[in-house]
Amino acid sequence: MPINRRGLFAILAGAASTTAATPTLARETANSIGDDAPLARIDATTLGLWPNAAEDQSTAFQRAIDRAAAARAVLNLAPGFYRAGSLKLPPYAAIAGVAGATRILMAGGPFMLTATGSDYIRLSGLILDGNAIPLPGQNGLLHFAHGRFLRIADCEIVNAGRNGVTLEAIEGEVTGNSISAADAAIFSLDASGLRIAGNTVRGAGNGGILVWRSAAGDDGTLVVDNRIENISNRAGGSGQYGNAINVFRADNVIVRGNRIRNAAFSAVRGNKASNLQVVGNTCSGLGEVALYAEFGFAGAVIADNVVDGAAIGVSVTNFNEGGRLAVVHGNLIRNLVDRRPPGTDPNDGAGIGIGVEADTAVTGNVVENAPNIGIAAGWGRYLRDVSISANVIRGADYGIAVSVAPGAGAAVIADNLISGARRSAIVGMEFNKPVTGDLSQDGAGRYAQLSIGGNRVR
Repeated sequence: MPINRRGLFAILAGAASTTAATPTLARETANSIGDDAPLARIDATTLGLWPNAAEDQSTAFQRAIDRAAAARAVLNLAPGFYRAGSLKLPPYAAIAGVAGATRILMAGGPFMLTATGSDYIRLSGLILDGNAIPLPGQNGLLHFAHGRFLRIADCEIVNAGRNGVTLEAIEGEVTGNSISAADAAIFSLDASGLRIAGNTVRGAGNGGILVWRSAAGDDGTLVVDNRIENISNRAGGSGQYGNAINVFRADNVIVRGNRIRNAAFSAVRGNKASNLQVVGNTCSGLGEVALYAEFGFAGAVIADNVVDGAAIGVSVTNFNEGGRLAVVHGNLIRNLVDRRPPGTDPNDGAGIGIGVEADTAVTGNVVENAPNIGIAAGWGRYLRDVSISANVIRGADYGIAVSVAPGAGAAVIADNLISGARRSAIVGMEFNKPVTGDLSQDGAGRYAQLSIGGNRVR
């Protein structure tokens, strides 16, 4: 067959590539780690990194990472295991494996993969196995700081000896991963444009996803569509640990569409977190308050969630610490229990559907099977400007309880349907003591700060 000029060039190029001293780069038409433009790929074996080697390959692995990053190429790992630790990722480091088949087994060091000040890091299709080696401080098996455009996608992070992933001042996304860890699955501090989405957390010693800031301020992290199960509280305390999602001092965070099951304390706990949105989550098997906005926050929306099984369904509290301003709307809350986990204040309530204190509208919720109170407004004098309207409450001792203690502020209780209240439909409280008869029937007039009307009791 005759060889034309184009064919001859192709043959010569192929021959040259087999004898080149530098590794082969294969240009891909699709990029599995998510960039719009295709990236070159380097086979790790051409850089001396072999699967299933018995020895620690950290030195060869580091050299391969550096070479691939310098070439702006993806380091492709073949199926098998690689023993390594304390690997540092420069800018543009990208490592890809075969999902479910490429495992990096931690050989030692305070972390497996780390970077500080490196942008455009990409990890995909890897099993990252911490080998249950203890890690110091808040270290993560993957530990990244001060970087932009980070992407960790479609990886399995297992046997982490502290946190699975620790992020400090990171912009980017952690998506589609499966994570288990001795402490927290994902710990973010001082994020700047972070998306945590579509991950599965099954088993964490002290927390699922933590979004914290060193000082209160705008954060804006999106925590969406994750599945979080079996979160323990090995460290003890009264709620600092054991939460599926914990937002601390981070403002403007959105927690949406997550499936949360079996957490020692809360499904979503916002502490000093202003403008927090907790929307459309399905939560079951919680030990304490399922959905929490507490301490010095200003602004929370808790809407359209399902809570099945908790000590308290929703709590918007700590007006004494500046906690105020919320909407609690459209939640379905059922099957509450009259007990709290060990370590909590024995004076704190349980068996309550919704509890609020200040500057809050509670509308359109359904509460069923609350052993104590369906909806509680205020605690002692800590009650101000609360509206409770158009809710359905079924099967509580007290349908609605409102503080009438000296100094308590105004509340409107109107147009609610209260069915099967075992003691009173609406009752006035001084702290945890009922001090009135059923205010849905008579007696509300002596409390000028209360407006009660239009409620249907049966």
